Amino acid sequence: MGVKLPWQKTEQDADAAAGTGSTKVELPDAKPEANQQAEAKLPKGYTPPKGRPTPKRIDQEIKRGVVRDPNAATPAQVRQREKELKKTMSKEEWKAHKKQVREENRARNREMQARIDAGDERYLSERDRGEVRGFVRDWVDSKRFFNNYVMPAALVLLVIMLIGTWLPRVSAVLSLLSLLFMLTIFIEGFIIGNRANRAVRAKFPEADTGFGLGMYAFSRATQPRNWRTPKPRVAVGAKV
Repeated sequence: MGVKLPWQKTEQDADAAAGTGSTKVELPDAKPEANQQAEAKLPKGYTPPKGRPTPKRIDQEIKRGVVRDPNAATPAQVRQREKELKKTMSKEEWKAHKKQVREENRARNREMQARIDAGDERYLSERDRGEVRGFVRDWVDSKRFFNNYVMPAALVLLVIMLIGTWLPRVSAVLSLLSLLFMLTIFIEGFIIGNRANRAVRAKFPEADTGFGLGMYAFSRATQPRNWRTPKPRVAVGAKV
């Protein structure tokens, strides 16, 4: 057994000095902890960026086949085109042109509204599109609810408030009736949302349901039948 002198080095010492030793010291990875600290600093409800700009409404409409302008021009392009056209016209010609443009716009808007009322998916907003939302509309339209009379009742409540300013004694009773009416509206609204979600789950088991869908049904129910858009496709009492 040899004796190691102070100036002599073993093979392990040489490997450690050269950085080629078989024994490695691994430091703990601090990245997960750093990520947790970064996420903790983010505000509640923070949504990370999509990595792409939000598409413009005009681009989405053209993609769906909705064309507000015959030339599929953007609003900025239309304004520029009108500005250049005005330079080439007299005052009378410009007035006649603007009148014609207004009439054409009204005709296009009437056509678009007719398509929306008919439930054309291309012209509907995001909240109204889809088979599930169409089913919810039919479900609400096939039933009668106390909420159907919210808007007419709101006018009655306004009259009640005016009466209360002249008849203080009657005001207390009328206020109590108003509170009972509003409480009934909220309770039935909860029932409508719950029943609408159950009906959707029964017909579309894989569909997403929840508060948003219930509010959609509730808001539809609070509108007078003739004011709803898209227009009702089923009669009251029909089986959906």
